[in-house]
Amino acid sequence: MCGICGELRFDGSLPDTSVTQRMSDKLARRGPDNAGLISDGPLAFGHRRLAIIDLTPSADQPMVDKELRLALVFNGTIYNYKELRNELVEMGYTFFSEGDSEVILKAYHAWGTKCVERFYGMFAFAVWDMRHTTLFLARDRFGIKPLYYSLDGASLRFASSIQALLAAGGVDSSIDPVALHHYFTLHAVVPAPRTILNGVKKLPPATTMTLSAAGQVTQHTYWSLDATRPAHALSEQDWLNATRAVLNRAVERHRLASDVPVGVLLSGGLDSSLLVALLADHVDNLLTFSVGFEDIGDGAEKADEFEYSDQVVERFKTKHHKYLIPNSEVLKRLPEAITNMAEPMVGQDAVAFYLLGERVADEVKVVLSGQGADEVFGGYFWYPQMDAASGSPLDRFRNHYFDRDHAEYLETVTPAYHLPDVTAELVERELTKPKADTFLDEVLRFDVTTLVVDDPVKRVDNMTMAWGLEARVPFLDHELVELAARMPPELKLKEGGKFPLKAIARGLVPDAVIDRPKGYFPVPALKYVRGEFLEFMRGILDSDACLKRGLYQRPYVEKLLAEPEAHFTRIQGSKLWHLALLELWLQLNVDLPKH
Repeated sequence: MCGICGELRFDGSLPDTSVTQRMSDKLARRGPDNAGLISDGPLAFGHRRLAIIDLTPSADQPMVDKELRLALVFNGTIYNYKELRNELVEMGYTFFSEGDSEVILKAYHAWGTKCVERFYGMFAFAVWDMRHTTLFLARDRFGIKPLYYSLDGASLRFASSIQALLAAGGVDSSIDPVALHHYFTLHAVVPAPRTILNGVKKLPPATTMTLSAAGQVTQHTYWSLDATRPAHALSEQDWLNATRAVLNRAVERHRLASDVPVGVLLSGGLDSSLLVALLADHVDNLLTFSVGFEDIGDGAEKADEFEYSDQVVERFKTKHHKYLIPNSEVLKRLPEAITNMAEPMVGQDAVAFYLLGERVADEVKVVLSGQGADEVFGGYFWYPQMDAASGSPLDRFRNHYFDRDHAEYLETVTPAYHLPDVTAELVERELTKPKADTFLDEVLRFDVTTLVVDDPVKRVDNMTMAWGLEARVPFLDHELVELAARMPPELKLKEGGKFPLKAIARGLVPDAVIDRPKGYFPVPALKYVRGEFLEFMRGILDSDACLKRGLYQRPYVEKLLAEPEAHFTRIQGSKLWHLALLELWLQLNVDLPKH
């Protein structure tokens, strides 16, 4: 629900508030309703507000509690803030606002750094303790809200986007070779703390960082996911009953924590359709939104899911908005969408969410989205393929997931970026962590705690917040994820995947939606690259900036340009688009005049 930024000096100097202002200016689209800036000794905070809870000036930020001598900048929503507020009132705290921001301040004072363990929600925030001159940074369990930082011996700067940190100046914007390997192997996922740039890091999910004015830094992981079976075995019906109860509670939390109307991004798939079904009885004139794109003329891939979303709208009589976007607009708006990506993201639906977000933001400020359900409940086609495969856990995973094997990576980039197979090392390390009973438990845990963060979840946050629209993801409620992680994987994969959600939906959602093949958010022109889109990508990859950068091996580029539809990843992404997207992102966001 906002954009945050700040600076803490370690060298005894005062922060230059013009630097914080430049960062804040870059975050303006995330928070169009109010802007604030404060400084206190070595600390400066900037904030851009999207007003959703307590719409009065009392909830503006940066928020300062003069009595407790604490200051806050916060992005996100704490869904259980009312319950926490009541508890804090009983402890003797008094409040000057009605929202969730002040609850964070009081909770930090009451419970210290452990306050994050009590929060249900999505959040990235910073608390400045004026008494002890310490800065406390925190990010939610699944990294739904972003928190980037640059850290050197003189200062820490943090912000909701890489672009804001680059605007501050003094950032090493050279490419991190390890991050580059991850980018080209895990479909643009670069797990925290790395980003594609050497000088910018991101706070990992479920992590806090405390910094003193002298530059001492401590980091703590406050939550991890247990993927083992419970001591007492549950029947299938027990699991389904528990899932239904926890999902209902999660959806209610996400709906109620708002003082403005809440809509639903309705794709026509099971997940968003189920959200509509669970909300319909509680919301009059529920607002729903669907988007479709122009196909590419040969039936290679259907470009909208209106046949399914229309059935859901008819069943629940929602107040529906349907948008059909021509490819000419997709091509024209691509650079704009990529400029608003905090990191380069190759998922086709990033552009779809951007163009949808623009239209939805004219109607509402908050929407619920189905992201996370496939990772939590085993909905993707590669899970059963991996499960049936033989070999080591690493081999079973990479043979069905990696975009490129290491040999092809070495063929893709120039020797300056060659290094060992660091992505295989990372995946092997993650899969072998304790507290997972089976291989699929390991995979699903890795997906939901790492991959989901820097793929679908980041796409949704970036592309909706670019229009001052907050997207909430109930399927990543941590109670629901914890329940699903302990569920036997074979129950999740039953009937083609996501069996618990299908069972809950049966009788609520039209059968055609439940029983349809798994769909995606298709933008066929970014997958089957031809015509104007091919020439657009050719122009990027043949540009002087690309040639001067020297990132790609030209024979590999020419091979993809010659046959763009002959080179897909294992999960059916365009390898040409991967190269063009990264290069264009660098041109639009990094190759700019430096302050």
